[in-house]
Amino acid sequence: MKLAYGSGIRALVVLILSVAVSFAAAQTTYQPKFPGDPARSDSEAAALGYMRTVLRAQHQYEKRNGHFAASLADLVHTGSFTRRMVSPNRGDYTVGFRSHKDGFVLTLTPKQLDAQHRSFYAEDDGKIHAEETKAADEDSPIVK
Repeated sequence: MKLAYGSGIRALVVLILSVAVSFAAAQTTYQPKFPGDPARSDSEAAALGYMRTVLRAQHQYEKRNGHFAASLADLVHTGSFTRRMVSPNRGDYTVGFRSHKDGFVLTLTPKQLDAQHRSFYAEDDGKIHAEETKAADEDSPIVK
């Protein structure tokens, strides 16, 4: 059975409209995960959660051992830090970790820097800093 030319066009228009509606639904605004959530996207929420987990694990490690862990691998099974978390590839972010004599530096750099993917920086003081337009450092504003 042949379809009339107009029926084919209508079917194509319906298909295009349904794809457009699905795409628009996928582009929803970020829903905060808890009151006062400073994240701007799900990616940022995951990155900040990772940073908080590392910071807590480092402070637990330091309390138990008298010094901070020299690597992320040393933190495995400390607090809720797992072996999987050692990988520097964290979805939309890349982890940087550097230890030094008296502490450590933790960075999360987005693979694409934009309004929903800020860069983050933290040291052994536990304060997380963020930057929108460049790599975050100790002079960047503190995340509230």
